Amino acid sequence: MAEWLYEAGIGEERAALVVDDRIVRARILPDDAGPQPGMVASARLIDRLVARLDDSSDVALDRTPAGTTLGAAIRVEITRAAIPEAGRRKPPRGRASDAALRASPMLRDKLTDAPVRELRAHEPDALEVAGWSELLEEATSGDIAFSGGALRLTPTPAMTLFDVDGGAPLDALAVRAAVAVAAAIERHAIGGSIGIDFPTLTGRAPRQAVADAIDANLAQPFERTAVNGFGFLQIVRPRTGPSLPDLLRADPVGAAARAALRTIERTPPGAANRVRLPAAVRERIVQRPDWLDEVVRRTGRMPIFDA
Repeated sequence: MAEWLYEAGIGEERAALVVDDRIVRARILPDDAGPQPGMVASARLIDRLVARLDDSSDVALDRTPAGTTLGAAIRVEITRAAIPEAGRRKPPRGRASDAALRASPMLRDKLTDAPVRELRAHEPDALEVAGWSELLEEATSGDIAFSGGALRLTPTPAMTLFDVDGGAPLDALAVRAAVAVAAAIERHAIGGSIGIDFPTLTGRAPRQAVADAIDANLAQPFERTAVNGFGFLQIVRPRTGPSLPDLLRADPVGAAARAALRTIERTPPGAANRVRLPAAVRERIVQRPDWLDEVVRRTGRMPIFDA
């Protein structure tokens, strides 16, 4: 049976869709992720294709609202969350709307396609049993093993790339890799443009078998090219927010800080209260008194950070 495992963590919400004891989809929503798709907010048009929300965050518009002058008050519906990248942050995207104002949805609100089990820190760690740490390692390292081969996942500003490695026979390797890529795309919430570098395949039939494997294993909606003579196939999927690799690689210190808070929250009351962390991670936590206040509220004590 499929079910979502959900945690309202300190600093982030996290969830995993688990089927047959393994994670098939995972989602993380940090508390600083900004406006989310579905939000309708008041704004002012400050440039032809830029609106500024009441909280001073800017939203890139898909088109200039008809008949609207600069400085005019408008409503904006968010269609894509901000995308964090190393060294910069793509702003959220949106469109002018006449819809009623609507708050930014929480991650919990989006888990509608399967039953949801809300996890508590004092319970056994169901996320970890399902492979949460391994999933995060995949996202940060990009190394994904499958039967007889391996994938290397690399997010770039233009597209997410998968490189396929493995031994002969290459026709069978490429089909297994296509199945593994489809699963990884779903698992890590990868949208937008995706490129896959398969081994060079001779003949139309082996290339078509790879394309058929993508079609059979990747959920719609998406569009794809054929596998070209060099073994490259491109997929385009809707992109409503960052993938897990986008999130974890753009701010590894923040990701490590939120993971440390999860560990602190799950530490039994009678265990030692001293925590040793890398300096940057410790500093990120100390800079967020709201996080520390929530730690105290949930655990009844303030952690002691060793230098």
